[in-house]
Amino acid sequence: MTNGSADCKPPEFASQPLTSSGLFLVLLTAALWGATPVAASFSLDSLPSFTVSGIRFGLAALFMVGWCMVEKSRLVPVGEQWKYGIVSGLLLFVQISLFTFGVEYSNSSHTTLLINTYVFWVVVFEHFVTRTHLLNRSKLTGLLIAGAGATLVTLLPVAAGDKQVDPSDQASIVGDLMLLGSGLVLAIKIIYVQQGLKKVPAGTLILWHDLVAVLLFLVASLGWEMHDIELADFTQPAILGLLYQGFVVAGFCFAVQAMLLKKHIASQISIFSFSTPLFGLAAASLLRSDTLSPWLLLSALLVALGIWMVQKRSR
Repeated sequence: MTNGSADCKPPEFASQPLTSSGLFLVLLTAALWGATPVAASFSLDSLPSFTVSGIRFGLAALFMVGWCMVEKSRLVPVGEQWKYGIVSGLLLFVQISLFTFGVEYSNSSHTTLLINTYVFWVVVFEHFVTRTHLLNRSKLTGLLIAGAGATLVTLLPVAAGDKQVDPSDQASIVGDLMLLGSGLVLAIKIIYVQQGLKKVPAGTLILWHDLVAVLLFLVASLGWEMHDIELADFTQPAILGLLYQGFVVAGFCFAVQAMLLKKHIASQISIFSFSTPLFGLAAASLLRSDTLSPWLLLSALLVALGIWMVQKRSR
């Protein structure tokens, strides 16, 4: 039974508590996402940006066809469902383009930290736009702390020069700004996809958001990159990086995220993204020989603390 005070509350969207299986999936995707910048770096060492992105989401689309068959979702949208597939695909194209160029002009450690600033934007949108997760003083303080951490790691190449980092994996202010922009567009896409999931099955929506992006990446690649590609560019590290980005991240992780967004508000899931930079920093250090300076670790701690303060639930 409802009452007057309940009617005045902002609407809650699918705010079910995480089960043990849901918690496992969130942590698993956070860990797998953490290694994405490293996998992208290996692919971009020998292949151009739009080509890498097109192949990545082409593989993801193949994965999603199988996913749709398993969950018995239709492969082709109907009616207004087309709108959500097309718009989310356009957002994906912009977000991944910024991300891929950002990886190319930054390093794996900075990429891992900066792309996860999308969580801050998710919280802002859920407070001011969807009104599903309202900010308080503690959450606002967390946003400022996390923003300080992102700013520190963004300015680090200018201040310290990262002299110990391999020249092929150098960070730059241009690359870092692209990654920050990618995080903003990613947050917009997550909120939009969550709204679309009210009318489109998860598998169908992610499949077509992949296919629309693949078409755009193919056009961009044919226009700017195809004349520069040779068979020898498909090295073993590049192929392994593409397989990881396509099937594991763009396929499995995106599908699981969409499934979770049907049951939980976006910030409820994003609380665990504070662990993603830590997984990413470990992968960057082990596989790309990125230098783990004290300043970089401090940035990671600030981002983690800020996200935790923003996402923690009120008593």
